[in-house]
Amino acid sequence: MTINRRRFLTNFGLATLATQLQPLTVQGQLSPQTTLKPPRLHIGDIVGLVAPAGIVDAQDIETAQRSLTDLGLKVKLGKHILDRYGYLAGKDSDRAADLNAMFIDQSVKAIIAMRGGWGCNRILPLLNYTNIRSHPKILMGFSDITSLLLAINARSRVITFHGPVATSTWNQFTVDYVKRILFTGEAVRLQNPTIKEVQFSTIAPGKAKGKLVGGNLSVLSAMIGSPYLPSWNQSILFVEEIGEDVYRVDRMLTQLKNAGILNRIAGLIFGQCTNCSLGDEPNFTLMQVLQDHILPLGIPAWYGSAIGHIKDKFTLPIGVQVEINANVGTIQMLEPSVS
Repeated sequence: MTINRRRFLTNFGLATLATQLQPLTVQGQLSPQTTLKPPRLHIGDIVGLVAPAGIVDAQDIETAQRSLTDLGLKVKLGKHILDRYGYLAGKDSDRAADLNAMFIDQSVKAIIAMRGGWGCNRILPLLNYTNIRSHPKILMGFSDITSLLLAINARSRVITFHGPVATSTWNQFTVDYVKRILFTGEAVRLQNPTIKEVQFSTIAPGKAKGKLVGGNLSVLSAMIGSPYLPSWNQSILFVEEIGEDVYRVDRMLTQLKNAGILNRIAGLIFGQCTNCSLGDEPNFTLMQVLQDHILPLGIPAWYGSAIGHIKDKFTLPIGVQVEINANVGTIQMLEPSVS
């Protein structure tokens, strides 16, 4: 008998999660299928800074501390935050240890990654998903941090946040969404800033509701086949990218299609493809590639949301129910993302 590989991987991941969470279910405290919302932030809270991917330096930390202090937050640094191991911010075991330690540290109320780069995929098997679920906290970042956001949402069933890293530009637009979503716990309507640099184009009109899931396209593509991805059924998928030729974006979307992901989603948002180029002639435009992949699906979709490697960026809660409107390019949260 031939076993469907996707069904096997999905069942394997859920079975592993259920096994990890057995003490909780035995005590009748909560079901492993229940998605947890982390506690909201308050002025004076301590935020843990970790470097789960690329190298950071002392100047990066100073910049991050200023940004977070301006928000009324205090900062606690990961033990290995300044480590170096080749192009990584320390050995896999040490980077994972910092993240695991921040989750069980009762003084730390949220965790923000210093930067992306590469390296988060390497530490996914080293994370303690049981402890993370037992100590749900805000975890935020983007780019390579996509791996952590998706894995923790899938394996620990905790809402995570695709938003600025500690070294991002914390300008008024970005901070406004951070405050409204993480501090006051609003179910906000996310709409692009009125600037020429961030414009949207409808790929297919319409509205759709579903669970918000996504992140960096190349990181997401590299996770396919692993047990660290959430369910895609009737989800709203958002992606973003930087520095890729259009044919590479085409290749990654094709991978998502062939993996059975695109035909299971209810809607798609392509954020910004920052510094993406057409490549050698002959070529397609990015919009032509997106239309090729999305129009046959019959789902609402648009390009150009304020998501990605840009200064003005949304904070997107992974795992919450939203309604999108591809006619005007908006994301309406249907529930708060923090408790």
